[in-house]
Amino acid sequence: MVQSLTMQKLKWVKSLAGPLLVIAAVAGVWASRDMLFTTDAPTDESGSQTTSGNSELEILELSAQARKNLKLSSKAARPTHYWRTITIPGAVQDRPGVSDRGVTSPAVGSVAEIHVYPGDTVRPGERLVTIAQFSEYLQATQTQLFKASQEIALLRKEIDRLSGVASSGGIAGSRLIQMQNDVQRQETLTQSAKQELLNRGLSPTQVEQVVKGNFVSTIEVVAPPQRGITGSEQPERQSAVTQANFVINDSAGKPIAYEVQSLAVELGQTVQAGQLIADLANHQHLYVVGHAFKREAGFLEQAAQAAREIEIEFSDDNAELWSPLDQSFQIRHLSNSIDVESRTFDFFVPLQNQSRSYDKGGETFLVWRFRPGQRARIHVPVEELENVFTLPTESVAREGPDAYVYRQNGDLFNQIAVIILYEDRRSVVIANDGSITPGTYIAQNAGASLRRVLKSQSASGEQPGLHVHADGTVHAAH
Repeated sequence: MVQSLTMQKLKWVKSLAGPLLVIAAVAGVWASRDMLFTTDAPTDESGSQTTSGNSELEILELSAQARKNLKLSSKAARPTHYWRTITIPGAVQDRPGVSDRGVTSPAVGSVAEIHVYPGDTVRPGERLVTIAQFSEYLQATQTQLFKASQEIALLRKEIDRLSGVASSGGIAGSRLIQMQNDVQRQETLTQSAKQELLNRGLSPTQVEQVVKGNFVSTIEVVAPPQRGITGSEQPERQSAVTQANFVINDSAGKPIAYEVQSLAVELGQTVQAGQLIADLANHQHLYVVGHAFKREAGFLEQAAQAAREIEIEFSDDNAELWSPLDQSFQIRHLSNSIDVESRTFDFFVPLQNQSRSYDKGGETFLVWRFRPGQRARIHVPVEELENVFTLPTESVAREGPDAYVYRQNGDLFNQIAVIILYEDRRSVVIANDGSITPGTYIAQNAGASLRRVLKSQSASGEQPGLHVHADGTVHAAH
């Protein structure tokens, strides 16, 4: 019995021998692991080894076709100065007294002819309507001018006849002096009458006809001279007969002044002196009017005082169809009243418009680039950021609080973490902290797409060199 128990114990020990040997061997290997294996993990500042938990690749390889699919463009990064701006909504408006002109009737009469209609183009001096005048005052003024002119002619003849007699003592010299004084009085009357007739709408040629006794029964209401803008942005003061310096020309080189906006009279209608005949417009000189809140007044005042150049984005502007704008924008003045409904106040930026013309059916028509009512965004500089990099918003990719840009070297794009100092709808300002080397080429767009491609590549374990679709999706290159 004892012998049987001993044999069973021996068999049990033999069955455990193999597993125990394996366990011992594994324990030995684990204990000597530092001697058997080495690691390339970087060390921290204390000298201890560390391992990175981020296995994401930071270099992306894109073929020429892939870059074309993403519409990638790169540009050398240069440190610059950047003005932080505030964006204020606005709209294009006419400049009162400059871009819009109301033409009134110079006398009482009836509309005998209408020469233009809304949409027509007229130049200074061209006829708008013809008025058959029946003003007794105008008739009396013409009669006065004619009689005074005749009296002057008679007096001068008499003076010439009596001059020789007076020199020989035949008549008193005082007689000639009296006659000369009469001539001066009549000349004063003629000048006054001529000016009155000019003010009433008669042309210089018509006035001279009245002097000869050809009285005028109709008055031609014509387009007035165009008002220009002086260097101080004030409308030029013009005399009644001074021609303007035109800044718009059609294809034939003829000065173009006005478009007929509206016609306020009908054929046969009786009009009074001073009654509106037509509204004319010349949109060469306009305003971009911004609508700001009171809290923005300080920024706007500083920009106006310092004559800072501002930027304007115009909605619905087909810039490719027009020549580049050769002008800088500055705030001219701020309104000192606040709209009771919107609680905003206006500020005004002068705008020089562009125009084209075309001929159809013997008529000339104008097309303006900027039109009253057109909306705009006004970017006003308020703070200068020095020695920074400025990139388009499309160049930056985001992952939570982190931001990345992509440096191009041939087919390779290196992901770089950057610090953003400021951004708006169009631009991102990046700190010049060494993350970007001046002169290196940075992708100017498709930052988010590059980020997606890089993450897809890392997740799939694919080596650099992926096929990229236009929507940013990827698969391994074939």
